[in-house]
Amino acid sequence: PISIAPDVFRRHVEWLASGAVHVLPLRDLLGESNVPGDEDAVALTFDDGFQNFAEQAMQLLHANDLPATMFVVSGHVGGDNRWGGVSRPGIPVLPLMGWDTLASLPAHGITLGAHTRTHPHLSRLSRDAQQAEIEGSQDDLLTHTGQRATDFAYPYGDFDDTTATICRPRFECTVTTEYRALGEAEDPARVPRLDAWYFRQDGALESWGTASFRLRLH
Repeated sequence: PISIAPDVFRRHVEWLASGAVHVLPLRDLLGESNVPGDEDAVALTFDDGFQNFAEQAMQLLHANDLPATMFVVSGHVGGDNRWGGVSRPGIPVLPLMGWDTLASLPAHGITLGAHTRTHPHLSRLSRDAQQAEIEGSQDDLLTHTGQRATDFAYPYGDFDDTTATICRPRFECTVTTEYRALGEAEDPARVPRLDAWYFRQDGALESWGTASFRLRLH
């Protein structure tokens, strides 16, 4: 459940571009300052920096004027997703974007976010090791793209209180993999996300706002 087929993605983009829900940059979502009344809003995020994002997704998002955030594993840029050099059963090994490609994304409405240097389970690391992974990824992005990442994603959605404490003053928004909608007052270091994989069936995303959609979330 970490990816969807290109035809499903295209269907999602077409629906999101229809105006049925506001699509905001991630940094604007928590305050929803650009959303009138009680209307819904979403932000679009992508993890890891796969090359197929540049080849299949970026142009479609740009053509439909949809902003998004790409969380980058800075130590694997230009390589692949064998985190720590290890392949994992059921996970295909795929190429990741290089620095030149990543540096071109902001011109297409894509914000770069940090996602550690090597994609570890952060809660298993010491505080110093966590800090090196988190702050190092932010520093790498600034060095190679000129963009200072203001958003962060926990690899595997794994973090502890120490991780959140490191991220809270350094990033405006840090996202988890907790499957739920935003609450009234969210901790910016523990922001939930809805994985698109769970909305891959026809009509699943398009049912947004209905009783069946609310039931799916609950």
